[in-house]
Amino acid sequence: MAKSNKPIFWSLFAAGGTLAAFLAPVLALLFLLLSINHAPDLMSYARLHAFAANWFGKLFLFGVVTLFLWHAAHRLRVTVYDFGVRNDSVVAIIVYLVAAAGTVSTVLALLRI
Repeated sequence: MAKSNKPIFWSLFAAGGTLAAFLAPVLALLFLLLSINHAPDLMSYARLHAFAANWFGKLFLFGVVTLFLWHAAHRLRVTVYDFGVRNDSVVAIIVYLVAAAGTVSTVLALLRI
């Protein structure tokens, strides 16, 4: 039996989807409140910067951004396949490289805070 990388990517997809299901509505509500200037004091720049500068905040933001990226990459891979592009290995390489590049960019951005 040949080894497969599918469980690795599937677990990232599932974790990202679960996180998106719980956090996306909350994030959408907070951004809506920000746009109409009714955001709580917790959403001020100083507080968000302090959260992102803390090691726990960096870990949380890394997890959210990275899992969203890997979830989106897998979903795009399946969508492209459904649109008729049958060269799955090339599509997989492209979308997973973009997710990996986003992961590295997230690490670099969080380290600069």
